[in-house]
Order: sequence, then structure tokens, then C-alpha cells
Amino acid sequence: MLQENIDYYINEDGNFVFTKEYHLKRGYCCKNKCLHCPWNYGREKQDGQTKK
Repeated sequence: MLQENIDYYINEDGNFVFTKEYHLKRGYCCKNKCLHCPWNYGREKQDGQTKK
């Protein structure tokens, strides 16, 4: 069972937003570029490297 403020929260627009903890419990990336994706799917690298 999902727990509010642990697995998800409801944002100012009334949408459910899943947390990093929820994604880790689920155990895989859905490849939907989730806001709290622990696998950083769809995010740019933060190490300063650029693609050539």
C-alpha cells in the first residue's frame, strides 16, 4: 500500500508525484522521465561533460 509523503506527494496542481523511494521500491525505470527518477533517465549528465 502506498503511503503519502513517503511513496508519493500531491503537487500544487493536484497531481500525484512519485518519490525516489517509491521508484527504488518498484525496482526498475519506466523510462517516462519521472521527476524523482533515481536512475536519472532522460536527464543531462551533471559531471560537466558535453556530447560531441
